[in-house]
Amino acid sequence: MTIFATRAAPLLALATSLAASPAHADEAADATIIVTAPQLADQAEQRAAKTAGGTDVVRHQDYADKSIVSLRDTLAFSPGVYLQPRYGQEVRISIRGSGLSRGFHMRGLTLLQDGVPINLADDNGDFQELEPIFFDHLEVYRGANALRFGSGTLGGAVNGVTPTGRTAEGFYLRGDVGSFDSWRGLVSAGGAGERVDAWGAVSADTSSGDRDHVNRRSFRFHGNVGLKLSDVVSTRFYASYNDIKQEIPGALTLAQALTTPRMASAAAVAGDQARDIVSLRLQNRTSFDWGAFRLDVGGFVNAKSLYHPIFQVIDQDSLDAGGFFRADYAAGSVEVTLGGELRRGSTDARQYVNIAGWRGALLFDADQTARTASIHGEVRVRPTRQLTLIAGGVYADGFRKRRVNVSTSRDGRIDFDAFSPKLGVLFEPNADVQFFANYSRSAEFPGFGEVFQTIGTPPVSQIVSTIRPQRAWTAEVGTRGKAGVVRWDVAFYRSTLRGELLQFTTNASIPAATFNADRTLHQGVEAALEIAPTGWLRLRQVYTCSDFRFRGDSQFGNNRLPVVPKHVYRAEARIGSDALHIAPNVEWVPDGPFADYRNLVQTPGYALLGVTGGARVAEGIDAFVDVRNITGKKAIGDISAAITVTPASAIYYPVERRALSAGIRARF
Repeated sequence: MTIFATRAAPLLALATSLAASPAHADEAADATIIVTAPQLADQAEQRAAKTAGGTDVVRHQDYADKSIVSLRDTLAFSPGVYLQPRYGQEVRISIRGSGLSRGFHMRGLTLLQDGVPINLADDNGDFQELEPIFFDHLEVYRGANALRFGSGTLGGAVNGVTPTGRTAEGFYLRGDVGSFDSWRGLVSAGGAGERVDAWGAVSADTSSGDRDHVNRRSFRFHGNVGLKLSDVVSTRFYASYNDIKQEIPGALTLAQALTTPRMASAAAVAGDQARDIVSLRLQNRTSFDWGAFRLDVGGFVNAKSLYHPIFQVIDQDSLDAGGFFRADYAAGSVEVTLGGELRRGSTDARQYVNIAGWRGALLFDADQTARTASIHGEVRVRPTRQLTLIAGGVYADGFRKRRVNVSTSRDGRIDFDAFSPKLGVLFEPNADVQFFANYSRSAEFPGFGEVFQTIGTPPVSQIVSTIRPQRAWTAEVGTRGKAGVVRWDVAFYRSTLRGELLQFTTNASIPAATFNADRTLHQGVEAALEIAPTGWLRLRQVYTCSDFRFRGDSQFGNNRLPVVPKHVYRAEARIGSDALHIAPNVEWVPDGPFADYRNLVQTPGYALLGVTGGARVAEGIDAFVDVRNITGKKAIGDISAAITVTPASAIYYPVERRALSAGIRARF
């Protein structure tokens, strides 16, 4: 392990000295975090409690002691969310098997910031554009429960909500330092007047990473300004900027990943593979509140540049714009929601010969245009105080079009549309306990990467006219609530899919191909249990069971689908108060997933041990420590699925290596 002890030692010594001081252990004060008021998260939890299905809200203080690099650090204890780091800020994120075999970018999940999607018009996107260190809280709506965001995907939606000048007044500073030459800093400030408030934050980080050829650096800004125009009308403007440079280390063979996990693949080094993103997002949300009736309208524009040397140099500039509305009406025992969204985008897509990460000869040049539009509605009726009946649905349509300027490829266009209904029931025997059930349909349209696939010797490519949307019917039952010192959230679901979009590695020069499976099954358990017997002890646990398989496939029978393990368990015991605490944690995968669709190669299970801790230095100043993979366990964290796997197959990504980080937070 490479630990820059000379930089981290002062912070560790400070935390250790506080641990020896009983005076600090008796203090009781809120941890110093980016927000100073809980209103936003409280309101989010109230909305989530009205949903007849799996939802949860993750507050900033739940992950404030961690070195916040990616969504994995924020959502590790969100039930049902599968997250595995691949390298740097690259993470595989999947809910209920969404985008199951997509080993790059994301699919099957709607990601939003402040209620506005960051997905591009073809529904693909880069989750690295969400900076979790900025968030006040995150809202997770699994599956069809994300209807309120207009999402009709299998996975649902994750919405990151940033503070405002009214909830985070004053200045907030945070600095992290750690293993692998990692540095991270954050500065934010907020202020509010009678009718105007503003908040903004800047973050920067750099790291050489826990593998060779995985250097990264980023600079990000996010801010918003709110105006209260009258007692009825208010508006808020948002701006986000990202400049992200990330080297790619590539996948390894099984033997390499388990014995020499630090190494990078020869192809990644030779091609200086990387994913560099520069993006600017501007958005507005204007609200009209007449009491029983509320209307939100807004628009957004996303400009993005992607420079991505891999097997070729992918060089893309895209511009996406759209608008949305949401109307809510409540009268007595009836609530009605109606909303809609339109996203349209154009991309200048070019590919070049990769000469050590630089552009060589131009191989491909096309103008790509996509549109995705949806309208959704929901009616909630309460025939009794304890019972709520819910009916709703989302209709979506869209197209993917390409005009080729250079190469032997041909032009093409494909159109899609789908209606996805939902029925649900919510039973609340008392104020602290809920039971729910729902039945819903989902549909996912393929993006450019699936519709226009690279086939044969590059740069020859064609439109795959047989690709079709992925559709599923999902049944879900569950319960959430609290009783004494115990809180729980448990959901059981079963999804029967037609045309699941699956991918597999084909050869060394072409990274992936996509096909529609016939019939597949996704079923499982999403469970969270928290026990807090005293004010200084809290045990939280999440368990996910993921049983994903083919159903009578002509080639693969009833084989398990690769990539996601069947059982994943995480636990953390927080001991102490905000003045001084320690929180050991564990991630346990009893049996690793299959690497291939034939189910002939299965990766080994593993257990990773870690610990976080924090201490009050002075009023408004905290120190924290985050230690990961304490035992230095070598294991497989993620896989790029393949049809056939041999010992020479380079499709594996090792788990994070042992690492230490520490830092200081201050608010004034």
